[in-house]
Amino acid sequence: MSRPLRVAHVAPPLERVPPEGYGGTERVIYELVVDLDRRGHSVTTFASGDSKIPGEHVVTVESALRPAGYMGDPMPYFLMTMSKVLDRAADFDIIHSHLEWSSLLLARVSPIPVVSTFHGRLDLPWAEEMFRDAPRGLVAISKNQASTHPDVPWEGVVYNGLTLTDAPFERRRSEDLCFVGRVAPEKGIVEAIEIALAAGRRLRIAAKIAPIGPEREYNDAVFQPALKAAGASVEFLGELTGPDRDLLFADSFASLMPGSWPEPFGLVAIESLACGTPVVARRIGALPEIIRDGVDGFFGDDVIGMAYKVDRVADLDRAAIRASVLERFSATRMTDRYLDVYRKMLVIPETESDADAASPDLVPAERLEAKRVDRQEALVSKR
Repeated sequence: MSRPLRVAHVAPPLERVPPEGYGGTERVIYELVVDLDRRGHSVTTFASGDSKIPGEHVVTVESALRPAGYMGDPMPYFLMTMSKVLDRAADFDIIHSHLEWSSLLLARVSPIPVVSTFHGRLDLPWAEEMFRDAPRGLVAISKNQASTHPDVPWEGVVYNGLTLTDAPFERRRSEDLCFVGRVAPEKGIVEAIEIALAAGRRLRIAAKIAPIGPEREYNDAVFQPALKAAGASVEFLGELTGPDRDLLFADSFASLMPGSWPEPFGLVAIESLACGTPVVARRIGALPEIIRDGVDGFFGDDVIGMAYKVDRVADLDRAAIRASVLERFSATRMTDRYLDVYRKMLVIPETESDADAASPDLVPAERLEAKRVDRQEALVSKR
């Protein structure tokens, strides 16, 4: 970029930035904000009041909704977040939204360019209609995620990245396996227990239990009985903070990811690999883009297949695993890719006036005002 950018990052009001425990989207937002701020860009983050981030912080809710125990419809809070962003739109060159499907609405009404990163699954029954006549700036976090909608004009595919250099790396490890995630059927948490039992190894589980809803019902009806039946072979640790989670990875023989849902990315995988801990997983979603079969771990088709692969982990080069993931999935690389997307979004067409073209990386104030007036007039005409 020819000069520092004014970037707005828009976080969901559900978790703080960064999260204390579970919250992959918010961890990625934090890494981006920190790295953009470090590079001299002016970053404003719209996030919950308990967030701890550099740059300007616009509070969207007093405290993150999920940790505060809010169980109602979050959509009004998403709408309030978008309203706060639009009120400040003239202060930014570009808006980077992480509001999932709400980002599409924000992009359609914003007077300045919006980059919309989708962090969740997209293979949903109503997704095709939502993507119809999609605005520019849509970003997927893996090729697999983008492939579910090949006709969408993706602005780019940007892999998630984390600051992984401080991840603990221990050559002396226990013989135990670990599972990190949520207590949910699609995550394969019960299958992880079955794999460990079949492989003859202890399993330590760090997972979040939902307070209500289908995931809570699954915990009560399925997971807790399976945990009890496994006895001393399985230790449930609950939801761990980042440092404790890293220590669990570093002390484990291998990580298990036997989930049956198409992971859009898989932060757990890169965290484990950064500690030099191989991953035994089901070949699904974006995991084959992260885990090199026979190098970073192994894929199996079912419980028995994955249990069979566990012992083969001993032959893998843990130092090489760590070195590779630190290079492939660093926060720096992710920020570089997003700056490329910002650059594409901010290019001024040659048909614009010379005055506009003089600052190709910034949106002039008069163009912002013109777009705002045009949109207001369009809304009035439809009434």
